[in-house]
Amino acid sequence: MENVTTVNEFLLLELTSTQELQPVLFMTLLIIYMIDLFGNGSILVVVISEPRLSTPMYFFLGNLSCLDICYSSVTLPILMANLLSAHKAVSFLGCITQLHFLHFLGCTEAILLAIMGFDQFVAICYPLRYTVIMKFKVCILLAAMAWITSFFNALMHSVMTARLNFCHSLKLNHFFCDVKPLLELACGDIWLNQWLIFIVTGSLALVPRFFTFLSYLYIISFLLFKNHTCRVLHKALSTCASHLMVVSLFYGTVDLAAAAAGLTYISPTSATSVIQERYVAVIHTTVTSLLNPLIYTLRNKEVKLALSRVFGRKLKLPKENHWQH
Repeated sequence: MENVTTVNEFLLLELTSTQELQPVLFMTLLIIYMIDLFGNGSILVVVISEPRLSTPMYFFLGNLSCLDICYSSVTLPILMANLLSAHKAVSFLGCITQLHFLHFLGCTEAILLAIMGFDQFVAICYPLRYTVIMKFKVCILLAAMAWITSFFNALMHSVMTARLNFCHSLKLNHFFCDVKPLLELACGDIWLNQWLIFIVTGSLALVPRFFTFLSYLYIISFLLFKNHTCRVLHKALSTCASHLMVVSLFYGTVDLAAAAAGLTYISPTSATSVIQERYVAVIHTTVTSLLNPLIYTLRNKEVKLALSRVFGRKLKLPKENHWQH
């Protein structure tokens, strides 16, 4: 019978064992984190304070910026702290908390991107009914559905993981806490945890992706089979461009992590693929949150003008409000 270990903390992998690189990595992550906070924070402030951005698209963009701030705050501070610490550890409660928020925020982003895709679909394919369909109450309900569904999905994983017994080494094969590396340290029957990851989390990952793909399939079909002028086509594609880039970035890094891992969460992986998976996971949690505000700021004239107004420069923009109460 395997010895069950009373767990107070877990030891985390170090990003690098080279002492000279640790200050460099710390400063790099700190700069990324500060840019992340400033970029997403600026968009959040502008969306809240600027009446001209009181539209469904910017409401969901504000949710995405808030989510990205939280997402990077779950991982980057711990990564930076461990670069400066000789004892690279996280408490048991801290580990379960981090696991919970990683799944909570990651799942919320996937659902939120699907909702934003639906918003684009309605705006392009049903412009005359847009204000009727995407009413303020509907947007609130859609956003609440994304956050609440993801919260309970994450709560399920955190509770099911916290109740496990650990009888192996307490050194996690990861830079931060996640379900898979914790299951590798658990003893006893973990089939239920694996089943929940495969069925529940797999469904919550695939369903939003499917609906995002379906939204763009309808948009492309609508633009191709309807007689539109070049100006209308250009405007429609410009409207979708920022969201499509963010979706590609999000799922691109997720797919890279899955490819590096080999197969799925419960599949055995080689040492090389495990290392690759961990580094891609770090990229996913840092670069995605960093680039999202840049993509929306650089490609969106309304956001750029709103930022200019908020930060002191006076520029004109036609007043517009798409909310239908």
